[in-house]
Amino acid sequence: MIVGTPITLRIGLIGASIGITIGIILGFTAGFFGGKIDTVIRSVADTILPIPALAVLVVIASVIKQSLSPDMMGLIVASLAWMHPTRTIRSQVLTMRERAYVQVARLCGLSEPEIVVRELIPNLLPYLGATFVSATGASILAAIGLEALGLGPQNEPTMGMTIYWAMYYGAPLQGAYWWWGPPIVIIVFVFVGLFLISAGLDELANPRLRKQV
Repeated sequence: MIVGTPITLRIGLIGASIGITIGIILGFTAGFFGGKIDTVIRSVADTILPIPALAVLVVIASVIKQSLSPDMMGLIVASLAWMHPTRTIRSQVLTMRERAYVQVARLCGLSEPEIVVRELIPNLLPYLGATFVSATGASILAAIGLEALGLGPQNEPTMGMTIYWAMYYGAPLQGAYWWWGPPIVIIVFVFVGLFLISAGLDELANPRLRKQV
């Protein structure tokens, strides 16, 4: 498990990093410029979002099962990890672009790219951080789900594959908790840690939350 945990985390980070990068680009483009671009991006995301993500990932992983590696798993997870970040970032940009400091920047003659770099991105950093942490958690969960179904890297001792092999050999029925117990405990600790980080970033991004505490 000491070897497998970093591998699973790497898969999640790859999926989240690619997903959040795509989400930033599409979310900023849709939210800031609006119009037909916003309509197209929003329509694509809204069309794909209702499709069960795990089912799609299972199909993709099944097709290329023999050549799966941790990095390939990260790319598979990233293929559906961009939709929620896109919607979240678009929503925040739509709100921020109407605020007074953006209007003042326009009156001062700043170009659209300058407004994005100087005004929007600095104010969006806490939101981006919280979104990245959430995307990392979702990507790790998706990777573990695939691995637990036997669709992970076959020669890597990842957390999900450890659970899969434990179930395959009937470890729970034999009382061999030392086989399947540690990965579940580690998964719980990882998600509790990610939740606390995300909650802290949300509080930083929303001053109202600090007033309510």
